Amino acid sequence: MDFTLQEIKETFSMTADYHFDIRTVTMGVNLKDCRHSNIKVFCKNIRKKISPYAQKLNQSAHAISAKYGVPIINRRISITPLSLLTEGLSLEEGECLLGELENIAISHKIDFIGGIGILGEKGLTVGEKKFLFLLEKALCNYKHLCGFINVASTRSGIHLDAINDSAELIKRVSKKTPDGRGCTKLVIFANAPQDNPFMAGSFHGPGEGEYALNVGISGPGVIQAMISSQPGGKVEELAEKIKKTVFKLTRCGELMGREIADMMGIDFGIVDLSLAPTTKVGDSVAGILEAMGLESVGIPGTTAAVFLLVNAVKKGGIMAGASIGGLSGTFIPVSEDIGMVQAIQKGTLNLEKLEALTAVCSVGLDMIMVPGDIATSTLAAIIADETAIGISNDKTTGVRIIPVPGKKSGEYVHFGGLLGESQVMTVSSFSSDKFIRRGGRIPPSVTSFRN
Repeated sequence: MDFTLQEIKETFSMTADYHFDIRTVTMGVNLKDCRHSNIKVFCKNIRKKISPYAQKLNQSAHAISAKYGVPIINRRISITPLSLLTEGLSLEEGECLLGELENIAISHKIDFIGGIGILGEKGLTVGEKKFLFLLEKALCNYKHLCGFINVASTRSGIHLDAINDSAELIKRVSKKTPDGRGCTKLVIFANAPQDNPFMAGSFHGPGEGEYALNVGISGPGVIQAMISSQPGGKVEELAEKIKKTVFKLTRCGELMGREIADMMGIDFGIVDLSLAPTTKVGDSVAGILEAMGLESVGIPGTTAAVFLLVNAVKKGGIMAGASIGGLSGTFIPVSEDIGMVQAIQKGTLNLEKLEALTAVCSVGLDMIMVPGDIATSTLAAIIADETAIGISNDKTTGVRIIPVPGKKSGEYVHFGGLLGESQVMTVSSFSSDKFIRRGGRIPPSVTSFRN
């Protein structure tokens, strides 16, 4: 992977002026061989498996970031879905595992550990039903632990019972944490990828190897600046410019990721191409769309603009990288993108338009604030709609939604830091209860039969 001097200069400018960074390096770890009938030995095995490499992760990321002058914002770890390891354990034993993972994160300065979750697209086992209460404890009581539930897949269809369980979990966590903050650490998925480096839905899938180093790049500010500096031209010219820009971002991300993996002595996994905005001015996916010519995000033309952006991002990244995976879309985490928040305030962006955008491969409904008194069935219906988009398009979609206790539509919630702030969105007052409470599994579409 050879770089020209011009590419190096351009990448330095991207970092210095336009917020380009490596959003996360995430080490995936297989914990299946850590199981033991004695919970103390089980915990000891987990620490022995993770800790030496967690220390290397921080050291290697710091060294490579300093070498290239590109910030690496987060160091994270993803584990084997924990519900696969807790079958037969008591809740007390399961909480010992949570405590061990939390202590590992604290002692090695790991930002988050992901994988406290369930693969439940075709139904939940007795053990997984019990695990829901362990997941609740993780979200409410442990700062560094993130969770997921996969409730649908292209091959299996949509499991409404798992969706209802997820909605009830979200409501419980919302009530037990300030402003529902615990819900920011939970993603409900359709077609969850096994190698996603981004929290909160990251986990090390059962099909993965022993260890893997996955990289999530971020560069909406770079693309926004490029489009703003060249306002003219046809849309195909715009797409070509985005492709070339993302090509450079991806090459940089994969180069750094491979060097970190080599220093750690583990396999390099994938580069995730998802554009991840921040609360900084000039680092916004909404800003990209408005630089294309939209007066405000959410107006007619927004869905087409998102399609243009995501398509160009994927084409540029695939040409640049040898191993692309994860989510690889365009994140629209509403509270974390200042432009999206402003569009909600102006009245041009609503929940229904956000759902429409996910059909053209923005990753899902992300960091959505809704009234605290939202009906559980309405919450479940929102998740069901989003999973339907995922399986009908054979793509990953996710829902990270926060019912904010005591808040009504139009009121404001401030989380601070990377989580940002947002206005509480309006949700339909009409009921989906009779449909959602039918339960069962919506069968997959005929296109899922590909054998």
